[in-house]
Amino acid sequence: MGIFKAYDIRGVYGSELDADMGRKIGHAFVRLRGAKRLVVGQDMRTHSPELADAVSEGMRDAGCDVLRLGLASTPMTYFGIGSLDCDGGLVVTASHNPGQYNGMKLCGPGAVPISGDTGIMELERMCAEPYPGPLGERGTEEHIELLDAYADHVASFAHLQTKVVLAIDAANGMAGHTLPKILERLPLVEAHSILMEPDGNFPVHEANPLIEENLEYVAKVVREHGARLGVSFDGDADRCCFVDEAGRTISADLMTALIARHFLKQRGPAPILYDLRSSWVVKEEIAAAGGEPIRERVGHSFIKATMRAKGAVFGGELSGHFYFADNFTTDSGVIAMVTALTVLDAPENRDRPMSELVADLRRYHSTGEINFRVPDKDEAIAQIKQRYASGRQDELDGITVEFGDLADADWWWFNVRASNTEPLLRLNLEARTAELRDAKRDELVGLLGEPV
Repeated sequence: MGIFKAYDIRGVYGSELDADMGRKIGHAFVRLRGAKRLVVGQDMRTHSPELADAVSEGMRDAGCDVLRLGLASTPMTYFGIGSLDCDGGLVVTASHNPGQYNGMKLCGPGAVPISGDTGIMELERMCAEPYPGPLGERGTEEHIELLDAYADHVASFAHLQTKVVLAIDAANGMAGHTLPKILERLPLVEAHSILMEPDGNFPVHEANPLIEENLEYVAKVVREHGARLGVSFDGDADRCCFVDEAGRTISADLMTALIARHFLKQRGPAPILYDLRSSWVVKEEIAAAGGEPIRERVGHSFIKATMRAKGAVFGGELSGHFYFADNFTTDSGVIAMVTALTVLDAPENRDRPMSELVADLRRYHSTGEINFRVPDKDEAIAQIKQRYASGRQDELDGITVEFGDLADADWWWFNVRASNTEPLLRLNLEARTAELRDAKRDELVGLLGEPV
């Protein structure tokens, strides 16, 4: 796979991606969009200033004015694009990837994402051509200070009346840049934080909270300080994962169900989105709270487009992306954090531990996501489809198959899909019992090979 991917641009800096390519991308982005004014933010990676400078030069050579945010998380850049008078923009980041990587996430006006289908593949074609150089009058560059306005925006999602003790692992990523200002505006939050210094080398652990061992850092802080909740962020702070007061992981689909209840109680009936890897409990909880559960394929561009089309107020993915209509229909780890705190501080929840709030959501047994490297992903999915033809199937994203009725002891389902970002097949499976889950997992592993 090249650097131009389904959702973003990403590659090893210096070999796959460099300043010259950044200049080309900036120039092509302006021409692709017919843009007159674009926003550029950047993360804390050591080469992000050089890459952001090059992108800005390319944009200006193409005649576009550039609003530079400087150091900014991905959600802060989305906020800038959504709130400023502009034609879109991008953030220089490689999210949770190791320090040698860099890349870009791109948006049109209103922070609408630009994906492979809506522009990134065309950018790849344009960037294969020689650099066009200056086109007429060169654009200007203006530096914008947005952190205080962004902190006000995030804090507006919090509705707290009593003190809440919180543990935070910023993972040396961009949450460490934005959280101090946000926490200043939340005086009732007693935060105990680690790895708050942004460091693009990620010296302690990878900034990927989906890896279970990485959550042990925040779990330790939870136990040391008696926190009611712990949160760990990824590198660019658009994702987060949670642990309860005992340090036990709360999967993102269960948090989606919990936060969905909150929004439906607050606003009344509304559509809520979830991705098709999520536990069946998400659909059940949304419906029970009076909402309209909408199942969508994996990927932020699909979730955001459907949220806009259906007027959804909230959405969540198993990967730890949480989407908010009042946040320009974009994902934000820090807004998920303050919303979770608001749920904890609701009068009916103040005396209940987080583990109790999610206990009734753990009624099914899932494998989590299991990855496989196979020679031919399409052929493997075709074989799975044939092998499990007796089940109820759909092909919204890969192949999903359900067996039995939900009330029965032998009910189970699975999804196998090709990753949009890596050369992998991904399996998610859930069953009524742990024993059935394990048996069916082993059956599918036997067909797909050893997990990676």
